[in-house]
Amino acid sequence: MVGTDVRVLPAGSDGLLAEVADLDEALALFASLRDAPPPGVWELVPAARTVLVRFDPALTDAETLAADLRARSLGHLATAEGPVVEVPVCYDGADLDEVARLCGLDPAEVVRRHTAAPWTVAFTGFAPGFGYLSGGDPALDVPRRSEPRTAIPAGSVGLAGRFSGIYPRASPGGWQLIGRTGLALWDLRRADPALLAPGMRVRFVDVGPDALADPDPGSGSGAAATATLVGQPALEVLAPGPLTVVADLGRPGRAAQGVARSGAVDRQALRRANRLVGNPSGAAALEIAAGGLEVRALTDLVVAVTGAEVEVELELDRAFALGPGDELHLGTPARGMVGYLAVAGGVAAEAVLGSRSTDLLSGVGPPRLQVGDVVRVGRASESAAAVDPDPGPRLPSADELTEVDVVLGPRDDWFAPEVVDRFLRQEWTVTPRSNRVGLRLDGEPLVRSRTEELPSEGTVPGSVQVPQNGLPVVFTADHPVTGGYPVIACVARHHLDRVGQVPVGGRIRFRAVAAG
Repeated sequence: MVGTDVRVLPAGSDGLLAEVADLDEALALFASLRDAPPPGVWELVPAARTVLVRFDPALTDAETLAADLRARSLGHLATAEGPVVEVPVCYDGADLDEVARLCGLDPAEVVRRHTAAPWTVAFTGFAPGFGYLSGGDPALDVPRRSEPRTAIPAGSVGLAGRFSGIYPRASPGGWQLIGRTGLALWDLRRADPALLAPGMRVRFVDVGPDALADPDPGSGSGAAATATLVGQPALEVLAPGPLTVVADLGRPGRAAQGVARSGAVDRQALRRANRLVGNPSGAAALEIAAGGLEVRALTDLVVAVTGAEVEVELELDRAFALGPGDELHLGTPARGMVGYLAVAGGVAAEAVLGSRSTDLLSGVGPPRLQVGDVVRVGRASESAAAVDPDPGPRLPSADELTEVDVVLGPRDDWFAPEVVDRFLRQEWTVTPRSNRVGLRLDGEPLVRSRTEELPSEGTVPGSVQVPQNGLPVVFTADHPVTGGYPVIACVARHHLDRVGQVPVGGRIRFRAVAAG
């Protein structure tokens, strides 16, 4: 069948969401694009009924790419049956009784139907090692929770729509939880970190509570803080502040594996800090949320601080030297939310999947910094010369309104026109529940005009997702790569850094712009 029924929707400034009729067509379209990618396409994320296509606007344009997507063949994709992985489950999930009520069954019958036959890993996403399992009993078709949980334990087994899945690590999520397993779904110590891959089959086995060990979340690898090597430049952490992590420019192109790009929330501020100390612009540095970092130099170092306007002994946006024993204290930001401490030579954390960045959602990369950590630093080039870049943009403060450009869609049609208009007109407040995964906003809730479940689909940085409680979440650096709530708009590429700098209590008003 020729893809005349492919519906193409905007997904921010550099993404398109290709929607087809069902899972088989989505996998066929993904295979076609994977085997013969259009010019400029750098990432594909298959999902239940869609393929997210990310592209470089300098190499192609959305109109040309959309025409290519509509012309693709959606012929049947033959798949061989993969191996069966047995998953031991204790069926004591917090939502088991609610799932039984929604299905018109008793809890024991829910368990029986969930374990009756193998499921198939259709695709992966959301988080590393998370497989979307299809082919289960149709009676177990249940909606997601009206409000997603902020933390779900590793190993939790859930249902959403016609899919089942297992959370590889503690993370937010809106699936209905029916049980838990002790298997490690994602472990970087294995040659293939993911236990489940597309095409595999999964058989759930009811083993009761006493047969399970505590879930092993696997190895995030890449600790930022290790014992310093003799003579190697290093910093000691005296106080990490609310949150300090390692950040570079991230891991592009791995979303189909469930690994977000991650990296710096304010990419331009990171680049400026690195230029000041003579590093390559994407070198790893420390990202500090809400200030409070205190460090001591263990050797001679050249450092620079950019981003959030914090109280600091030396001038922001300038390189300066620290000698052994010198301390640097960063105060609470007066403007902005995240700052960057770059060190000549770069932070020498272990690279994981091509990046030194911390990803809080997936657990990939170095852990967040703690008191007493020693941060190793690479050796700076003797020829490196600090460059004084242009000053960064004026950052928002907690008592200001920040205007943020967005591209409407891909799912703005899930809301009545007057609701979309209210989304754009009202002032939204950033709540304390915000983090590197997303900014959680407060305001007058948005009511959908469509109430059915949205099958999981790929998301981009800056996606403004609206869960059933109607309060938007703006995805930031460590966002899930797929989600099951409608995205009313996506932050335009030129404002991704800006939105990540809005502090808690700050207000945001969205403004619709064209995708280009």
